[in-house]
Amino acid sequence: MKRSAIAGLALFTALAALPAMAQSQPQQRIRGTIEAMDGSVLTIAARGGSTATVTLADDATVRTIAPADIRDIKPGSYIGSAAMPQPDGSLRALEVQVFPESMRGVGEGQHPFDLKPGSTMTNATAGDVEGTDGRVVTLRYQGVETKLTVPPDVPVITYEPGSRDQLTKGAHVIVSTVKGTDGSLVSHAIQVGKDGLVPPM
Repeated sequence: MKRSAIAGLALFTALAALPAMAQSQPQQRIRGTIEAMDGSVLTIAARGGSTATVTLADDATVRTIAPADIRDIKPGSYIGSAAMPQPDGSLRALEVQVFPESMRGVGEGQHPFDLKPGSTMTNATAGDVEGTDGRVVTLRYQGVETKLTVPPDVPVITYEPGSRDQLTKGAHVIVSTVKGTDGSLVSHAIQVGKDGLVPPM
């Protein structure tokens, strides 16, 4: 897959590039559960308690979020992590994403993120993996080096190709949306948890 086809994953990590028109508009992430699907129209029960109606664009990309293990992180792996900055400049992970090799370089750097107030998303190359369980990872991006501590209860995931067949009632999703010209929500990129997995990011 061409890197341009997955550039829209940068803030999720995460997932498909949006067309130029959509990229110029503010994006909204909706995290929740599919309540219904009528053709290309999804009804999503959002985590915050609201309900959203989203239309999938014809070119919408579906990605599967699958469970992984911290032992999958090796020196040189390309990873992402939503994390809380610590007073010493290090990061404390809220979740970790182990990117497949085809996604190397996507969204490299550190950006504000909306998982928790004050959280960041950092996509970087892993250096040393320290600790008996590999719970401290050195991250390197754009000439910057920092430490990421991964608590034992923090989920680790990876990405697999997905399909619209996975978008069924009860599936847990993260949907990137923009407003259409009529004010409706349109999505060009959607992530769905594998076998009932709740996306942690």
